[in-house]
Amino acid sequence: MTAYISNFETLATTPLRRDALAIVEAAYEAIDTKAVIHKHCTIDSGILHIAQSSYNLSSYEHIYVIGFGKASCTAVSALEEVLTKYLSEGVVIDKSPGTCQTVKVYQGTHPIPTAQNVNLSEKITELAIKATDKDLVIVVVSGGGSSLLCFPMSECDQGAKLYASFLTTGGTISELNTLRKHLSSVKGGGLAKLLYPATVASLIFSDVPGDSYEEVASGPTYKDTTTIEDAQAILKKYSIEQPFIFNETPKEDMYFKNITNIPLVSNLHAIEGMKRKAEELGYIVVIQSTEEYREASLVLSDMKNSLTQKTVVLVAGEPSVVVTHTGDKGGRNEYAAGVALSLVEENQVCIPFATDGIDNKSDAAGALIDTDVKVYALQNNILIQEYFMQGKHDELCKDLGIQLITGPTGSNVSDCIIYMQG
Repeated sequence: MTAYISNFETLATTPLRRDALAIVEAAYEAIDTKAVIHKHCTIDSGILHIAQSSYNLSSYEHIYVIGFGKASCTAVSALEEVLTKYLSEGVVIDKSPGTCQTVKVYQGTHPIPTAQNVNLSEKITELAIKATDKDLVIVVVSGGGSSLLCFPMSECDQGAKLYASFLTTGGTISELNTLRKHLSSVKGGGLAKLLYPATVASLIFSDVPGDSYEEVASGPTYKDTTTIEDAQAILKKYSIEQPFIFNETPKEDMYFKNITNIPLVSNLHAIEGMKRKAEELGYIVVIQSTEEYREASLVLSDMKNSLTQKTVVLVAGEPSVVVTHTGDKGGRNEYAAGVALSLVEENQVCIPFATDGIDNKSDAAGALIDTDVKVYALQNNILIQEYFMQGKHDELCKDLGIQLITGPTGSNVSDCIIYMQG
């Protein structure tokens, strides 16, 4: 029985496909947000243990929860199950709708920040400012938070222009986040400043490749090491001529002395889960990278070159895609699936997939590619190259019947690619 891929059996038409899908399932299981919370957050005799940190709940007048990002509602719902009677109030902004018992959950827009996000983020800033040195604030920081946590309105206006300008450059998410930090009063340690002097446990659900946890949601609870000059250099690097008004992020140590940033999950966990499953199925595993930013075609070509008999090659990250057609719903994973169609050979399977279950605006998480797909395209007169040239990657994968469907997973630790040979 599968837990995450709703069309598992439809796609699993060969033993190799079934193995590939089982390995993808293992990735989703390894980063399951509720399971992660219950594993790392427990209460024993009034002491809250979060990973290696402990908090005596009787020492605080109020316990507040703040959350933002694609995993925030799911995480906070699980936190409510742990905290029960101790929780005072909270505010969450998620991309997907949801409900909690005590915490108020709001749905924001993503990936483009809007006035709606600003109004919701103001509720978070108000709660942050209300917290005193007698309070404990638990912050859930997850991927997508850079768009959802957006304040003030000037950040929203400039952020939308920035996203549109940056999308066509092929620049990295780290560079984009550096720019975002210097447009905001809550990113780049700005939220930490608002929360001071409260005690803060910031739980990081990372969507950033590798262990760059300070980049998640543009680092609202981390002291920022970048400067306005760094942001201006990125604009110059990519010849972005839009005028932006940057501000400096908080640099005073005092705002961060009561904050403990606690990374709970990242794409390393997804990769480790896939590795364990692949080895259990009898494959040799090659982990090519967990911090992949290169252009997708280069990434896939290198993965293919690493294949030998009974081998699984794994990648996690955010391979770059230069967008030339803006009307398509698909994201980098369905683009990568199109690239894989030109590479995959007999007895091979490739699955690029999003761990949040949604590839940009597509209903799919990604797609499954093997030579059977090419045969199907020929038999049904589906001209793959025409779709690809027109940037219709989502439509191509849908017409080929190869989309990987999970729905929103409540998790988000960057994208992953599995390329394997039987």
